Amino acid sequence: MGPLLVIVIGLALFAFIAEEAMRSIQSASNESKQQVGEIYGEGISVHEFQNLVDEYTEVVKFTSGNSALNDEQLTQLRDQVWNTYVNNKLIEHEAEKLGLTVTEAEIQSIITEGTNPILMQTPFRNQETGRFDAEMLKKFLTDYEGMKSKSDQMPAEYAEYYSCLYKFWMFIEKTLRQESLAQKYQALLAKAMLSDQVVNKAAFAERTNESNIIMAAVPYSTINDKDVKVEASDLTAKYEELKERFKQNAESRDIQFIDVQVKASAADKAALDKDMAATAKSLAEGGDLAKIVRESGSTVNYSPLPVSKNYFPTDIAVQLDSMSVGQMKTPYLNAGDNTMNIIKLVGNISAPDSIQVRQIQVAGADLNAVKKTADSIMTALNQGAVFDSIAKKFNQTGEKTWITSRSYEGSTMDEENLKYIKTVTNMPVNGIEKIDFTQGCIIAQVTDRRAMINKYDVAVIKCPIEFSKDTYAKAYNDFSRFIAANPSPKDIEAKALKNGYNLQERKNLFSNEHYVGGVTNTREAMRWVFNDDTKVGSVSPRYECGDNDHMLVVILTGVHKKGYRSEESVKDYLTQEVLKDKKAAMLEQKMGNVKSIADVMKVQGSVSDTIDHVTFSNPAFVMKTGASEPMVSAVASMTQNNRFAGPFKGNAAVYALQVIGKNKSAEKYDAGKEEQQQEANNMRAISRFTNELYEKADVKDNRYLFF
Repeated sequence: MGPLLVIVIGLALFAFIAEEAMRSIQSASNESKQQVGEIYGEGISVHEFQNLVDEYTEVVKFTSGNSALNDEQLTQLRDQVWNTYVNNKLIEHEAEKLGLTVTEAEIQSIITEGTNPILMQTPFRNQETGRFDAEMLKKFLTDYEGMKSKSDQMPAEYAEYYSCLYKFWMFIEKTLRQESLAQKYQALLAKAMLSDQVVNKAAFAERTNESNIIMAAVPYSTINDKDVKVEASDLTAKYEELKERFKQNAESRDIQFIDVQVKASAADKAALDKDMAATAKSLAEGGDLAKIVRESGSTVNYSPLPVSKNYFPTDIAVQLDSMSVGQMKTPYLNAGDNTMNIIKLVGNISAPDSIQVRQIQVAGADLNAVKKTADSIMTALNQGAVFDSIAKKFNQTGEKTWITSRSYEGSTMDEENLKYIKTVTNMPVNGIEKIDFTQGCIIAQVTDRRAMINKYDVAVIKCPIEFSKDTYAKAYNDFSRFIAANPSPKDIEAKALKNGYNLQERKNLFSNEHYVGGVTNTREAMRWVFNDDTKVGSVSPRYECGDNDHMLVVILTGVHKKGYRSEESVKDYLTQEVLKDKKAAMLEQKMGNVKSIADVMKVQGSVSDTIDHVTFSNPAFVMKTGASEPMVSAVASMTQNNRFAGPFKGNAAVYALQVIGKNKSAEKYDAGKEEQQQEANNMRAISRFTNELYEKADVKDNRYLFF
C-alpha cells in the first residue's frame, strides 16, 4: 500500500500543478487576446488604449464644440492616438538609455515663455494680443482648486465646463512634456550629425551652381518588351540587388473582392419625386416650417434662429446670397451628394458671428425668491455696481465668455436655451438683461459683438435618393444566389462579369487600413482577411457593410509575412527593372559612338529639349520623358561648359547632354545660415530613423481585432 499511496499522491499533486499551469497559460492567452498592440515586448490592452482614445476624444469635442464624432472621425482619431502612442514609446525608450528627461522646471519655463504653438490651441489667450497668457492659466487653476471645495454651490454647467477645461489642460501639459522630450532627442541627433564648413560649402555649391543644358534622350519605350529576353537568373540577381526595397515592417495580404453597392431603383426615385412635389406644395402654401421640414425627412433641420451659411451644406450655402426673400427653388437634383432639394428663403438679417457675454445665475428657494434677488441685482447694476463684484457675492466668476455661431448652430436646443441665445444675440454692447427660466433666471451682459455677417431664416429640404427595402432585398437575394452557385475563386472569377459583378484586386492590404475596398464598416471582413486560420484561396462569408448599402465578399489570394517579400511576390516589379536595365544596355550600345546632340537625334525615337537652372541638389524633371532624373542633374553638374557628356542611363531613357551655360545664383554664402540649413536637413533625415526604431521595437498592431 505504501508505494501505491505515494503514486496516488504524486498523481494528485501532478494534476493540481498541471491544472494551475493550464490556468496560468489560459490567463496569459486571454490577456494577450485583449491587447491592441505591443512595443518592445510590452503590450497595451484594449482598455488602456480606449482610455487614451476617450481622453483625446474629449479634447477634440472640447476644442471643436462637437458633442459627438462620427465613425470616420473616430477611426482617424484612433489612428492619431496609436501613432502618437507608438512614437512616444519609441522616443521614451531611446531617451531612457541616453538619460534624457524633461523636468517640471522646464515645463513651467515653456508655459511662462508662452510661445509654444501648442499653447495657442488653448483658451488661455489674451484677447487683445492674441498671445498665450500664463496669468490667465494660473488664475484658472487657482479658481478650479477653489471650485472643487465648493462644487455644490456652483451652477452645474459651470462645474462641468471647469472640469472639462481642467482635463483639457492636463492633456496639453502631457503633450508639452512628450513633445519636449522628442525635441531633445532629435536635437541631440541633429547636433551629432552637424557637418564642418568644408561640407557646408560643398552643399552650398551644389545648391547654387547652375547649368543650362541641351538634353537628348532615347526613351526605353522605343524598344518593345517582347524584343527583350528576361531570364529567371536575371530576376534573382535583381532581387538580391534591390532586396532592401522589399522589406516590410508588418504583414500584408493580397485579396480579390466584389463590392455590391445597392442603389435606388427607378421606382424608388419616382416615389421620392412624388413626396418632394407634395412637400413643395406645403412650403408654397405656408404653415409650420419646422413641422414640414421634419416630416419631409430632410437631412437639414430647420433652425428657429437665423443661421450663418456655415450651418448649411456647401451646395445650399452658395445659393443663399443670390436668392430674394420669399423665393423658393422647387425640387431639383444635386448629383454631388445624390439628393433631391427644395430651398425656401423666409428672411435674412445682419447679426454678429461672435458675442462676448458674462452672466450671473440666480437661484433661490422658490421663484419669488429668485425674482426678488434678480430684481435687486438688476437695480444694483443699473445704479453702477461692478458686474464682477456682484458675481463674486454669489460665488461666481462673472468672467467674459465668447459665444460663436458655430457653437450653437446645428445643435438641438430646448426652449430655454433658445430663449437665451435669442436674447443675447439681439442685445446691444454693454446691455444688461434679466432672462427668466422655469427654475430660475440669468442676468446677462453683452460686452462685445464682432464679425457682423448675414444670417438666414430658410427652410431646406434635402432628401437622399435612397433605395427601398424591396430594392435591397432583390440585390441581397441576387448576390446570395450568385455566391451560392459559385463557391470557388475560380468560379467567381469566371462568372462575376457575366452576372454584372466587378471582381476587383488589391495587393498589399495592411491591417491598419481599417477598410476593405474603401468601404466603411468592413471590420468583420478585415478580421477574416487577417485571421491566421484564413488560408490562401479561401472565400469569405458575405458581409453587409457601408451605411447598410454595401455587400461584400472577399477572396484571400496572398500572404506576405513581416520581413522580406518573396521574389515571386515582387516578380512584376523585378521584371520591369530588368527590362529597364537591358533596354538601357541596348540603347547605350546603339549610342556608343555619339559625340554630339545631333548624333543622338539620328537614333530612331530620340527626343530633345533645353533645360535651364539644373543643380546637383535637385533632380531635373525632363518633360519629354515625363521623369525625374537625378543622373541628368549629376552629370550636368560635373560636365564643363560647352562640353558633351553621354550616353548614360536614367529612369526613363538613355540620355546625353551638352552644357551650354554655367552660372551661379545671386545667393551669398552665409556660414550661420548654411549650418542652420544643414541642421534642418539633418532633422528631416532623423525623421527617417523612426522606421529603424519601429523595426527594433518589433511593433505589433492588432487594432483591427477590436475596432
